[in-house]
Amino acid sequence: MFKKSAPFHFSAVAGAVLASFASQNVYAQDVEINEKQIEKVEVTATRRSGTLQEVPINISALTSDVLDQQNIEDLDAVARWVPGLTVTDQGGRNDSPIIVRGLNTNSSGPGSNGGTVATYFGDIPLFLNMRLVDVDRVEVLIGPQGTLYGAGTLGGAIRYLPKNVDLEFMSGEITGDVFSINESDSLGGESSIVFNAPLIEGELGIRASLNYFNNPGFLDYNYVVREGGVSLPDPDWSNADEVNNNLKRVEDANGEDTLTGRIAVRWMPNDWFDSTLTYFYQKQDVEGRSITHYDSLSADNPLSEVIGKYESAYRYEEPREKEDELLSLEMKADLGFAELVSATGLSNFDAVGQRDQTDLLIRLDFGYEEFPSFSAYTEEVEEREVFTQELRLVSLTPGPLSWIIGGFYYDTESEGSSKEFTPNFDTYAIDVWGIDGNYRPDALEYYSVDESKVRERALFGELTYELTNDWDVTLGLRAYEYEVNARSAVDLPLYFSVFEGRESDSIVLEYKPTKAKNDGTLFKFNTSYQFTNNTMAYLTISEGFRIGGANGVAACLDDIDELDNQTVCALENEQLYDADTTQNYELGLKTNFFKNRLQLNSALFYVDWQDPQVSGATVNGQQPITVNAEGAESKGVELSLRGIIGDNITTYATYAYTKAELTADAPYLFGVYDEQGTALQDFYDGKDGDRLPGTAEHQFSFGITYSQDIFDDKMLNINYGITAQSDVYTTVGLRQDGEALAGYAISNLNATISDEDWSVTLYIDNLFDKYAVNSVRRHVGDIGLGQYSDVLQPNGTDLQRNYGKYVITPRTIGLMFKYQFGM
Repeated sequence: MFKKSAPFHFSAVAGAVLASFASQNVYAQDVEINEKQIEKVEVTATRRSGTLQEVPINISALTSDVLDQQNIEDLDAVARWVPGLTVTDQGGRNDSPIIVRGLNTNSSGPGSNGGTVATYFGDIPLFLNMRLVDVDRVEVLIGPQGTLYGAGTLGGAIRYLPKNVDLEFMSGEITGDVFSINESDSLGGESSIVFNAPLIEGELGIRASLNYFNNPGFLDYNYVVREGGVSLPDPDWSNADEVNNNLKRVEDANGEDTLTGRIAVRWMPNDWFDSTLTYFYQKQDVEGRSITHYDSLSADNPLSEVIGKYESAYRYEEPREKEDELLSLEMKADLGFAELVSATGLSNFDAVGQRDQTDLLIRLDFGYEEFPSFSAYTEEVEEREVFTQELRLVSLTPGPLSWIIGGFYYDTESEGSSKEFTPNFDTYAIDVWGIDGNYRPDALEYYSVDESKVRERALFGELTYELTNDWDVTLGLRAYEYEVNARSAVDLPLYFSVFEGRESDSIVLEYKPTKAKNDGTLFKFNTSYQFTNNTMAYLTISEGFRIGGANGVAACLDDIDELDNQTVCALENEQLYDADTTQNYELGLKTNFFKNRLQLNSALFYVDWQDPQVSGATVNGQQPITVNAEGAESKGVELSLRGIIGDNITTYATYAYTKAELTADAPYLFGVYDEQGTALQDFYDGKDGDRLPGTAEHQFSFGITYSQDIFDDKMLNINYGITAQSDVYTTVGLRQDGEALAGYAISNLNATISDEDWSVTLYIDNLFDKYAVNSVRRHVGDIGLGQYSDVLQPNGTDLQRNYGKYVITPRTIGLMFKYQFGM
């Protein structure tokens, strides 16, 4: 049985907060006195413009200067700056889980992002961990944002705000980066170009950016079968010739190539109308997962004694291609009494990938492992198209009363398929087992397809009244309705051809439709009081919700009870899940001291989570699905500090304490149930008080920057940052053979020499080359080490490689150059 680790190991999040709002850019531009001050950052998260310290909500903003200075290039690095936000870097193949304030009930493995945080590109909702190229700032709203931002904001919202087209000046930027990762056999690099040009001065302009990123990878797939269904995946490990004849080594198999581009055309024909048409594109070719099987195999597996820290034991390479496109049109019109804003977006997502599937079939105990050359892989295809339209009016007239009113429409269609191949198993079953059936040359053992359509409509508004010059009150409301239509089908081609005599190339799909719909309202109350010019307090009560939906698992056949072969399908009560909601109570304080040379912000919060969508499993095949638990909660404190010390030193620090746990038993959380809903393993139930997984209770970051003029007209910035976190649970309450991953700390260091037009940066990420695990795939029960292994007796523990550990990137040393030009 795995026990909880010590309360707080400083041993961290995936990376390091290189703190500091360094260099001359951190200081206010329009200060009359000759004293350096912390930059006043303008944000628009409330749909109005205001400074970060003036907006009475919990919001963090990273400007383009900070993104550049600290070499922040994706959301994983952003999270290191934001208390209460967790983004677990699992490599490019999987979307990194995004968790705010511990609102997560799924395992810490791939796909555990449950949609509790919405991401936006400008004003368009778009779930994407994009490369931060030509971005003006990133705004992170902590806490439910249901009234203004709608579905998916149970925990908060993240906004990527691209740089606007400049209609007055031509400008551009060229960036180059080359880096080396410990454990990697080749160099990585990144290059980008940005160009802005007014076509008609003051009226029409264009801005374009293009970025190419190459990560060479650092983790080796050293046990890949040379030919599926022919090569032995588990040869005689003491016989070097037999190992080499059956297996091949693939070095640096978790690398990626990412191409990101944007082109925007802005038209402003007069002083009251402004519009921007944008096309965004990102394509990722990812080689494999950042999972190691070091210390992740059963003691009965001979590989456990020889596998290295940065080695994967998967039997197949696991490439995946992902492609994102967004076409958006944002228009603003000054109507005098109000600003009319229209935001239209059409996005497409396509992905195709391959995964090793051998372990799932071995674990199901249907005799596959009797075939000495047995191995299996899955090919998965995903497609999604989303259309969104938002219209809103924002009042402009002076006075104590201001308001926002709007409407929102969301329409998405998605489809996916999964094909599972077991090469040559048909031949083994017929020739060795003596089955009287037809061969299956395509080796297609399992085929599932699913399609879904989701439509949402909403009306929303906020009303703010100034009771006095120092006291504001805001009320918000959102009314929504949604409908989900889905259908799915499954077939077992190899089984029916080999064991039931169906045609060798036959595929039979019988679609089962499902439907769900719901409606509701979300409420917001906010009040703020300006005690002094330097101190403001606020109280927020807000709500968020997440749309229910259909699980992407094919419906079971009508005769499922009569089948005695392996099958993966969803029973009727497993096909859909309901919406869940959050209620957030938050008290915050924003302060600054010493003429804005020190800022200290704090927030106390309590979040009540109702009907949380949690990760469960199907009765048939134990396929991951989403179900609803009864309730959970999160409470804690978040602190952030920025300061200037003397003329040369700036500092940044954050701390977050989060206690997130179930508030009621969750009988469907881990249990395996029969079709009547009777628990077969009730010790897997979630219990009241169980800690939620995926987030550390303690998170801390600190950074310091030293800035100094050198060579008369050059600037030297030296940045050091450290981030740390306590342990993380991999499953709710450490049930279902969960474990507590030890906390850790990571240090980063960089130095930049810059002129007005250029800069050169030498950086070292993971300075001390820390080896740490940030999440896991599956659980230790797969290798016979779980707390219930003596009861479950998992099949094939001496063969399985299903359980694995995601590791952080080793020490990375790089040199980056940037040149800016303008006319």
